[in-house]
Amino acid sequence: MTDKVLVVEDEAKIARTLRLYLEQAGYLVVAIQDGAQALPAFRHERPDLVILDLLLPHTDGWEICRQIRRESGTPIIMLTARSEEADKLIGLELGADDYVTKPFSPREVVARVRVVLRRSRGLVQPPQIIRTGELLIDLDTRTASVSAHPIELTPIEFDLLSTLARHPGQVFTRLQLLEATQGSVSEGYERTIDQHIKNLRAKFGDDARRPRYILTVFGVGYKFAPEGSEHG
Repeated sequence: MTDKVLVVEDEAKIARTLRLYLEQAGYLVVAIQDGAQALPAFRHERPDLVILDLLLPHTDGWEICRQIRRESGTPIIMLTARSEEADKLIGLELGADDYVTKPFSPREVVARVRVVLRRSRGLVQPPQIIRTGELLIDLDTRTASVSAHPIELTPIEFDLLSTLARHPGQVFTRLQLLEATQGSVSEGYERTIDQHIKNLRAKFGDDARRPRYILTVFGVGYKFAPEGSEHG
């Protein structure tokens, strides 16, 4: 069953962005922009999680959180442009499950939604971290770094990297990688994988002739370096 997320956010651009990323992640999304509509929408939609801005017209996020907590244990993630510790503590004391300060990465919010939902259902798992040499991949937050320096990856690059890294030593054909990263298979486009691999290696600072992380299996495809991989 698909989880439903209620987004209560008065900034239309932020609400649209959150809806887009959450729907791409497979969630049903209901978005409203007025605090006065939050509780009626919550009661009608019965969401699995609420993303709640603090500074809303007519009824602020603190009051909405307080009212929701009087009748439900539904997880709540608060959003705010204010970073004062006291504000965060008030929100958490009112029953919020997590707190995100603007500006934020939409991918981070999606990752927080996954974690909070798992936690609420007793399905919390250790952070999904893969380490190989100087490369660190955080599967929960969809980030990667080399020698503690963040690497800017496109969504397809991260999906490609994480698909390979989850199965060190396993050989993937280009078609398999294309399907895993784009959800479809087209032989005419399988060579785009080669360009993504080239881009990834450049961002890692890898020598294509002697790569440390993504290895070429000639005539077949690619695999993630099997030696020295540590899963945390």
